[in-house]
Amino acid sequence: MLTILGFVMIAAFLVLIMMKKMSPMAALVLIPALFCVLVGQGAHLGDYVLKGIGDLAPTAAMLMFAIIYFGVMIDVGLFDPIVRGILRFCKADPVRVVVGTALLAAIVSLDGDGSTTFMITVSALYPLYKRLKMSLVVMTGVAATANGVMNTLPWGGPTARAATALKLDAGDIFVPMIPALAVGLVAVFALAYVLGRRERKRLGVLTLDDTRLVTETLTEKETEQVLVGAGTGGTGGTPAGTRRITGGAGTGSDDEPAPGSGARADDGLQVLDPQRATLRPKLYWFNAVLTLALLTLLILQTLPIPVLFLLGAALALTVNFPHMKDQKARVAAHAENVLNVSGMVFAAAVFTGVLTGTGMVEHMARWLVSGVPDALGPHMGIVTGILSIPLTYFMSNDGFYFGIVPILAEAGAAHGVAPIEIARASLVGQALHMSSPLVPAVYVLVGMAKVEFGDHTKFTVKWAALTSLVVLCAGVLFGII
Repeated sequence: MLTILGFVMIAAFLVLIMMKKMSPMAALVLIPALFCVLVGQGAHLGDYVLKGIGDLAPTAAMLMFAIIYFGVMIDVGLFDPIVRGILRFCKADPVRVVVGTALLAAIVSLDGDGSTTFMITVSALYPLYKRLKMSLVVMTGVAATANGVMNTLPWGGPTARAATALKLDAGDIFVPMIPALAVGLVAVFALAYVLGRRERKRLGVLTLDDTRLVTETLTEKETEQVLVGAGTGGTGGTPAGTRRITGGAGTGSDDEPAPGSGARADDGLQVLDPQRATLRPKLYWFNAVLTLALLTLLILQTLPIPVLFLLGAALALTVNFPHMKDQKARVAAHAENVLNVSGMVFAAAVFTGVLTGTGMVEHMARWLVSGVPDALGPHMGIVTGILSIPLTYFMSNDGFYFGIVPILAEAGAAHGVAPIEIARASLVGQALHMSSPLVPAVYVLVGMAKVEFGDHTKFTVKWAALTSLVVLCAGVLFGII
């Protein structure tokens, strides 16, 4: 019964958000609460939710201070050269824009943190997508899939979890998988090229001066600035010096300009203003070194990630904005973004808390594993790779690697399949995992891009699942799995 109810609960959640009958936050809270009552464990709902919140609180703290940190870095102009470089490469060609999205997301993903990747990628490319009237779900889909493939880095999380769960060395798991993961990354670039060609066919070949979006002093009708906010619409969170322009594809809202902000009332396209008051050119190298040091410490795992971003945000605010009034203004500018994302994380805690606390996850996983025929026992590596695609989408990485992978390894060992092979195969599903509703970083992505989560899901799932299958096939062909 728990198995059936678990699958029904997940299906109900996905259907309701994709049909836009409920917001993701409401669905993440109300649907699991209802099913908790249906399984007869309503009296324990509070315990399950508090356990889920306790598990995700560090993630919420990390996202909160990461948004403030990178928001400040964008405000002070640290990423302006990156934007200029991307725009020079793209040259208003939709194919180059989408391929550039994959390239930027893959490069930034080297830090091992999805939220950082999405904040930088969307901040750099959102204005161009809007300017060219390109589909924003293409941007979110390509960025999430590229990050998913790169998320398998030893410091990214899944590899370390697999190593810990099976008592293996992370290097022994990851290094042999590099050829298969490289093929997966090539598949992401091929996907970006195909989607770019589709956008070019839809929009035609466009012309736009290479640096117009970042250097031009615009007329009254056209003003530009970089996206700093990570909200889903509304009037809050507009950075100092922002101005807005009309037009563009995708979702958004017509915001009223804040008094004295110089903003225009339109759909909220924000691009770089080279004269914005928050720029700190004299502190550029300090901010660059600070960010590089932060990412290095993050990769080395010197301190917990939430602590690193907390310290980084405090230091960045203090040095760049020494006056308390300016610090309050910067925090207020990003407050809406912090609330949206952290609120979604805690809502997801209800979903994961109920799934885990009621035993639904365990029953679903054991049902899937028990359904594997004995004849496939010698091929448990391939079976693990296939199962990792849906399981890492419907479960947290912790639940999958610490709860399911040991079971799969035990079943494989009975047929002579080494645990190291199971561990490598378990990484296959990460391309899809990064678009899971249980991954907090995905809400940063869709929030900043002003894309409905349901639209992102409908567009991305098929391409991300295909990418995961490419990685699996490559692993089998190279004899890794």
